[in-house]
Amino acid sequence: MGTQPGYDALAEQYELAFPDPFQTPLERHAVAAFTDMVLQHHGEGAVVDIGCGTGHVTADLAHRGLHVVGIDPSEAMLDIARRSHPEVVFRRGEANLNDSLESTDQRVPLRGVLVRFSLIHVEPHHIGGVLASWAQRMPVGGVVLLAFQSIDDERQTGGAVRSRGGTSLALAPRRDEPATFLGWIRRGLAHGEPA
Repeated sequence: MGTQPGYDALAEQYELAFPDPFQTPLERHAVAAFTDMVLQHHGEGAVVDIGCGTGHVTADLAHRGLHVVGIDPSEAMLDIARRSHPEVVFRRGEANLNDSLESTDQRVPLRGVLVRFSLIHVEPHHIGGVLASWAQRMPVGGVVLLAFQSIDDERQTGGAVRSRGGTSLALAPRRDEPATFLGWIRRGLAHGEPA
């Protein structure tokens, strides 16, 4: 995901714009289904919420009975998450879990990975390593929920989104078609090695 100074600068505005964990009923139901699958099919271990932002979805997972760790590269977003949800564990880190979890976290089995709209900040050549870092820690049949944006217009290939105040958020320049992304997932998670 990389350092995103734009999120640090915009964290309070982000919290005001997105005070609830879900923007649509579909998002709420998808996360509920993810939680149910994790609880039904896997015994012990943690779930990581990668790109957790201000922590509302992470807290929802914890309230549903999961041991969850929220991970985000933005210290300002994590400050809001910790203030709003002091009962939940939040860590500064990246999508690649090999670089993000503390040694005590590394010993805990991984039951599931939730990644909502944050892989847009990962360069395409790093995706395989990110997926492999998840696969190396998950049992066979581990649960992963990904939500990501996709564009159909070839003229829109990433870059930066700039706010009115001039703060920008970097997006990895690419046009990810769902089939391409699914290929990365199959190779990265099925084999536990970079795609």
